[in-house]
Parts: sequence; structure tokens; C-alpha cells
Amino acid sequence: MASTTRAQQRTRSVTSGSTLREGFAVLGVAIKREPVVFTLSTLGSVLFGALTVADAWVLGWSTDHVVLPAFESGRVEWDGLIAILALFVGVALLRAVGIVARRLGAGVMQYRMQAYHRRAVTRQYLRLPISWHQQHPTGQLLSNANSDVEAAWAPIAPLPMAVGTVAMMVIAVVQMLLTDLVMAGVGLLVFPAVIVANLVFQRLQSPLMTRAQALRAEVSEVAHESFDGALVVKTLGRESEETQRFARKAHQLRDTNVKAGRVRAAFDPVLEALPNLGVLAVLAVGVNQVLAGRAAPGDVVTIGYLLTIVAFPIRSLGWLLGEFPRSVVGFQRVSAVLAATGEMQYGGRRIEPVTGPGAALAVDHLAYRYDRSEDGPPVLADLTFTVAPGRTVAVVGETASGKSTLTSLLVRLVDPDRGSVSVDGVDLRDLAAGVVAEHVALVPQQAFLFDDTVRGNVTLGLDVSDDAVWEALRTAQADGFVAALPDGLDTRIGERGTSLSGGQRQRLSLARALVRRPRLLVMDDATSAVDPEVEARILAALRASGGGPGEGATVLVVAYRKATISLADEVVHLVDGRVADQGTHAELLSRNPGYARLVNAYEHEVTVEEVAGSDEVRSR
Repeated sequence: MASTTRAQQRTRSVTSGSTLREGFAVLGVAIKREPVVFTLSTLGSVLFGALTVADAWVLGWSTDHVVLPAFESGRVEWDGLIAILALFVGVALLRAVGIVARRLGAGVMQYRMQAYHRRAVTRQYLRLPISWHQQHPTGQLLSNANSDVEAAWAPIAPLPMAVGTVAMMVIAVVQMLLTDLVMAGVGLLVFPAVIVANLVFQRLQSPLMTRAQALRAEVSEVAHESFDGALVVKTLGRESEETQRFARKAHQLRDTNVKAGRVRAAFDPVLEALPNLGVLAVLAVGVNQVLAGRAAPGDVVTIGYLLTIVAFPIRSLGWLLGEFPRSVVGFQRVSAVLAATGEMQYGGRRIEPVTGPGAALAVDHLAYRYDRSEDGPPVLADLTFTVAPGRTVAVVGETASGKSTLTSLLVRLVDPDRGSVSVDGVDLRDLAAGVVAEHVALVPQQAFLFDDTVRGNVTLGLDVSDDAVWEALRTAQADGFVAALPDGLDTRIGERGTSLSGGQRQRLSLARALVRRPRLLVMDDATSAVDPEVEARILAALRASGGGPGEGATVLVVAYRKATISLADEVVHLVDGRVADQGTHAELLSRNPGYARLVNAYEHEVTVEEVAGSDEVRSR
């Protein structure tokens, strides 16, 4: 969280000083990525702008050549009326074509950019290691992929219109100057006032938008925690406290958005009023010009109308610039994810497929700490052991001895600080991307299931036959309850497998690993929710099949139950992140009092004296 806070501070310092420049830089990214769509939509907007200016010429021409002569003669010429109608209808039809091209292009460009960056953020999430994810709350990650991406590309919607109306504004200004320099000069005084108003708006709005985007992520974090921990919240009666916790963040977001809304509410009327004030000034000067004989009435009408046209580009630019503070913040938050370092580096080696026993595992002087500072306590320190192909090894140790961390290193969810993990003599870091998953499978203690069918959860997209799925289910002792489900393999099991018991979820998670026929199967207390009888059948099936259906596997299981440990060929006893002893279960029972006390703890009541003795041994 400290790194997140520092990133937010950097974002605030940047956005408060250079929002305008950063906003145009964000738009430059979009234009470079979608140049064709941007060009087409801009051409449509330019067509719209040019024909809107043409309306002013048609209006002025009609005033001088049809309307005023009709007043003077008292007679309306039909050919003049037909000419006016044809001109206005022709301009309107072509302008409609420009509007369609502008809006369609802007929509396509905006949604393509959002889709591209959502995919990019998601790919980056998958590339980054578990250690990076542990430092970033889930709510923040959801906000990065959703609201931040939307905010980043919000200015694309008014972008083509703003670019096209700039052309319209240039054409209108040139025509104003050619019509009457004095009236044009008065009208153009609007522009400095608009620039000043925009600068004030950006300075006030930028810090509010930065705070609002950060609060959106915090609201998502609180909501995700409350929903994910619904069982804890309900059983401990924390509903009102969680509601208040969420309400505090929601109110902070509301108040920040209200403040931003007030700034926007004050800015928009000013932007609307300035061009109108310019029109009034032009009319006042224009009347004097006409009375003095220095201008024709049509010139006043033309310049007045042109200034109202110029007001539209000013407003469209205001809409564009108004989105910049939120866009810059969103883009910086997304860019921080895309620029994050720490993703796994892969080599180019592969492990040749073999038949027969499973993989040979070697753990050599392994060291790892979660606290990346030098003073952080090590979880694993100089850990060394080997597992022969096809053998079953139980890893036993007290809580916080490093067992689950070891399993993460064995499947390369994280890389060690020192030492190595090798499969068949190849360091996992030297393997090409995806090779570890081809040979090694992890069954975690907390089984995660998707809102999908049983088949979908076991295969996860792997192209295997139903016979292979049933074989994996049989080994995991899950075939019985799956066959009893209403639709068998096609039964949907709900979000996180809520329709199943904890033991059933663990068995499906085990079947998911077995169906991939791993050569090294790592089980992190993966049968803790299964009753001892079923667990014994699972372990017996694993031994009978060599760890998995078909070729057999090397099995490393983190275990607590004595029945589980006794089925292993060998036991590795961990104490404080180090191998304290290694051998068969019987050997360790006979020579290691600490190990015997640990594995027997489930079978008899532990006395105060035994606990004290255990603490004394550890202190030595």
C-alpha cells in the first residue's frame, strides 16, 4: 500500500501542473493507434464545420439579395425563395453526412482503445508474479481495468468534433475578418477570455479528479472485501460495521464528485456566456457601423451569426478540455500497471516428455523472504533436499515453517531470492514460458472453482475426453458424487462451487490437476476438508497409479494428519524454514522428539508441559 500511496502522490504532482499537455499526449496515443478511424471521423467533422459556416454565407446572401430587396419592392421573387430553399437543404444534407461520419468514427475509436487497454492490463496482470499481486488490493486492480480505462479514453468522444470545429472556427474567423475588421476584432476578444477560463478550470478540477479516481478504487476494495468475506461478516454480525465502512468511502467519493461537479457547473455557464456576450458587443458595434455607412446590414448579420458559430467550437473544445483531468489520471493509473516490473523472465529450455516414473525434484540452498528489504525475516533459509522420480514425499512442519511458500516456489509462482528448484536437472527459471505447467501441477488447500460445469472446472479448456475426466475423478474419489449430480459432468456448480461441500471442492481441484497427467504433483494440504477415510482412499489411489492416471508422478504433499504422512515414502521435516530432518516416517518418529510430538498432536491431548518443552527446544 505504501507503493500505491507514492504512486498517487506522483500522479497528483503531475496532473496539477501539466494537465493540458498530458491530456493532449494521451490523445496522441489514441491517434497513433487508430489513424485511419481518426482521419475519417475528423474529415466528417470538418465537413460538418465547413457547411455550418456555409450557413452563415447563405444567410448573409439571402439577407442582401432576397430579404432586403423584398422589403424595398414589396414583392417576393419566387426564384429567390427557391434558391434559398435549395441552398439550405443542400447544406443541411451534407452536414448530416458529416455528423454521421464524425460520431461513428469517434465511437469506434473510443471503444477500440478501451478494449485494447483492457486486454493489455489483463495480460499484464497474468504476466506479473503473485508477489506483485499480493501488494495490490483486488479492488484497485478491478478499478484499473474498468473505470481507469474508461476515464483515460473519455476525451475521444468529443475529439473529432473538436478537431473539426477548429477548422470551422478558422474558416469562420477568416470570413469575419474579410467581412469587417472592426466587428471581427470586437468578436474575437472572446478567445482570450475563454483561454483564461479553461486554465482556471484545469487548475481547480485536476486535483479533484485525481482524488475521485483514487476513491473509486478504494470503494471497489471495500466492496470486494465485504462480498468476498460475506461468511465472516454474517457469522460475526458485522453487517452494520461493514455498511458504515463502505458508506464512509462512498460518501468521500460523493463529496469529491460533488466538488468537481460544482467546478464544472460554474465553468460551463461561463463558457456558454462568453460567446453570447461577444455577439451582443458585435451587434452594438455593428449598428454604429451600419448607421455610419461603413458596413451593410448583411455584414452585421453574417458576423453575428459567425460568432454564434464560433461559440460552438469554443464549447466543443471546452467539453474536450473538461475531460482532460479525469483522462490524465486514468491513463497514468493504467500506465503504472503496464509499466510494472517484476514479471517472470523465462529461458528457452524444455523438458523432453518421458514415460515411466515421474520427475526428479531437486531443491538446492533455497532462500526466500516476503519482505524485500534486507532486514526482512526469511521464510525459507538454505533449504536443500531431493525427491527421486516416482516417489511420494510428505513435507511436515509447524505453522509458519515455510511449507506453503515452498509449494509456491516448486510451481514457480514466485522465484527464490537464492538457490534453485530443478525438475529433471533443469532450473525452473531456465524453462520456456508454459513448460512448468506442462510437467508440474499444484493442488492448493483453498480450492477455487469457477461458475461453470464440472467438466469445465476439471478441464479448464484442456482438450481431453470424458473418459480421461472420469479417470481423474475416480483417482480423486470424486466420481461418486459427480455421478449423483443432476446433469453429471454438465452440472453447473455455482460461483466458487457454492453448491458443493468443502471436501467435494477439494476433490474436484485435485481431479483438475490429475487430468493434466503431471510428472510432479504438489499438494498443499489439499485434502484437509476431506474425512480421513476418503483421504486414505485418495492417497491409496495416488500410490497405486504413481500419483496420477497413466504414466505416474512424483508426489510432494504438505501434510498434517499422521495417516497421510505414514503413506509417504519419505518425510521432510521443516523447522523455521530449514530442513530439520529427512527420512521415513518411522525413522523420524524414533529419533526426532519434536517431529513425533508434532505428528501425534492430532491423536492425543497436548499438555501444558509438552507445549512448554516444545517452546524451550525451539528457543535453543
